Amino acid sequence: MLTRNEAWNVVCEWTGSERLRIHARGVELVMEDLARRLGEDPALFGLAGLLHDADYDRWPEEHPHRVVAWLEERGETALARAVASHASERTGIHPEALLERALVASDEVTGFVMACALVRPQRTEGLEPRSIRKKMKTPAFAAGVNREEVTEGFRRLIEVIGGTEDEHFQRVVDVLHANRGELGL
Repeated sequence: MLTRNEAWNVVCEWTGSERLRIHARGVELVMEDLARRLGEDPALFGLAGLLHDADYDRWPEEHPHRVVAWLEERGETALARAVASHASERTGIHPEALLERALVASDEVTGFVMACALVRPQRTEGLEPRSIRKKMKTPAFAAGVNREEVTEGFRRLIEVIGGTEDEHFQRVVDVLHANRGELGL
């Protein structure tokens, strides 16, 4: 299996943007947490989160095909499919397996919650799902975040594991808060 160190080296080599590296780390942490809660492999889930945008900075037009090919060359088919499914509009691969659904449900929302935290003086401290939902209704706020993908990602994940949107928002907030120093929050 691909090691976390190998994955991080690729992220650092291919991703010049510190902001995108922090996003990758945030999604990694959210994915690892979800895996632990579900009795899944945190290392595998974390790698999917860490690598999902690894090629975006260097090859935005080819994203995620470069990182998917890199994973496939290493025999990491589950990771390759998960990363491909998080950009289904480009790859035609839709999230079906739990790992794939988890990545889609973690990617955009992690970025959105981080954006919500960054505009608050107390950052993640006391950030509640209702505040996140309110920001979701403001198209100009974090305009690059696809709200449909957040909603659809949660819907697909909830189909498999249950819970509510608010519970998943709170889980993401809790993970980011626990790692706020590292993530600049």
